[in-house]
Amino acid sequence: MENNSKYIKPEASRFRLVKFFAYTSFVILIIASFTLSMVISQRATKVLMNTYENHALLIANNLNHQVFHYFTIPVRFRYGAISLREKEQSDLMDKIVRTTIHSFNIEQVNMYDTQKGIIAYSTNRDLIGLTGRGGMGYIAALEGKHSSRLVSREPAISGSWFMGFAKEKKLKTFIPFKAEPPYYYIGILGVFELTQDLTKEYESIVKFRYLIFGVSLAIMFLIFLALLLVVRKAEHILRKRAQEQKLLEDQLNQAERLAVLGEMVAGVSHEIKNPLGIIRSTAEFLAEKSESDEIQKKLSSIIIEESGRLNDVVTDFLDFARPQEPNLQDCHLEEIIGRNLSFLQSELDKKKVSVNDGNLNNRPFTIKADPSLLYRAFLNIFINAIQSIEDGGNIRIKIEEEKGNYRVEIQDTGTGIRKENLKKIFNPFFTTKEKGSGLGLAIVKKIIEGHKGTVWIESEEGVGTRVFVNLPRKNK
Repeated sequence: MENNSKYIKPEASRFRLVKFFAYTSFVILIIASFTLSMVISQRATKVLMNTYENHALLIANNLNHQVFHYFTIPVRFRYGAISLREKEQSDLMDKIVRTTIHSFNIEQVNMYDTQKGIIAYSTNRDLIGLTGRGGMGYIAALEGKHSSRLVSREPAISGSWFMGFAKEKKLKTFIPFKAEPPYYYIGILGVFELTQDLTKEYESIVKFRYLIFGVSLAIMFLIFLALLLVVRKAEHILRKRAQEQKLLEDQLNQAERLAVLGEMVAGVSHEIKNPLGIIRSTAEFLAEKSESDEIQKKLSSIIIEESGRLNDVVTDFLDFARPQEPNLQDCHLEEIIGRNLSFLQSELDKKKVSVNDGNLNNRPFTIKADPSLLYRAFLNIFINAIQSIEDGGNIRIKIEEEKGNYRVEIQDTGTGIRKENLKKIFNPFFTTKEKGSGLGLAIVKKIIEGHKGTVWIESEEGVGTRVFVNLPRKNK
């Protein structure tokens, strides 16, 4: 159903708040969620680093104690010097180290000398004798400071936050190997390098990062939906106000045009109606004279008919142009429609049109309205319905009550209205008839709107037309 109750389709500028809000909020959501997950994951990484570094320091202190007391001192007393190239010393060192780190998450232990940074001992024998692998951590340890660094082997496609997990993540901690009391004066004897495999721990952090990102995105998305509903409501209100403003502007412009037209018509109609009345009365006088011949009577009847039609056109102009403030009073819709049908009975009989008045006689339909104006409005609707029926047909009338309104439906089995004309039928001076002012439905619209009601039409060419009129039961 096409609702033409406002007749004017507002072309108010459409607000794009929802679209703008959706795009900007989506970008902000992604950035905020990504930033939040990164901050949390970096914090978790830092905590993990500190935890495992402290873990390495505890093991290193224990290792320092075990190696110094159970390897360094005994070997010096027994052999006079330490030489890890000797198998017996190397095996003893390896036994002490492996016993100390057993059951701890220590993947590898290297021990550097203090002279050239040579790996004097390693749990990985392939590294023994290599140099230059300690880097800044080795240098800091020679100064008595411990340090750690994270070593990664990235996947084939690296550098992307979303590209999975690193192949390896290892924490290397450098700790000075110091003499213990009562031999403090000896100082730093070497540097321990402890390697811990944190690959699984980092995988957990990455998974946690994804979880945080997903949860934060879900929460923000729910907030976004709530805000979106608010913005949609605001957009709807703004658009409605713009449409109402446009409608009021159009109605004001039309009122101004009609005021000018009314002044012109009021002056011209007086000059037309008086001579027109004289012409009609003269023609009627000539037609009634007994001595008038048939030709004179025929011409007189033509003058009477055309002057009547011209009088109707002038009346339509006056009705449309002059202000019509409803004189509200209690009246009955079924009585107004009944008077219309009684007045048009001869036309109905002439066109062989039957009327199905449905529930008009079942109950009273009391309404606060101007009966004269409603009579004129429904008269125009019925006249159009009768004129659209060419060779017999039917008009069905139904009144329904809904939410403080009466809905009147008038359906005919006439020729119908073309689709391209349907949107223009309420425009002043628009007509598809050879004769007529084109003001009938415009007057209907004006009267119904004056009663705070609405009117719209549904029609299918070759099938018929349905006119719907909504009227409030109690006008103020």
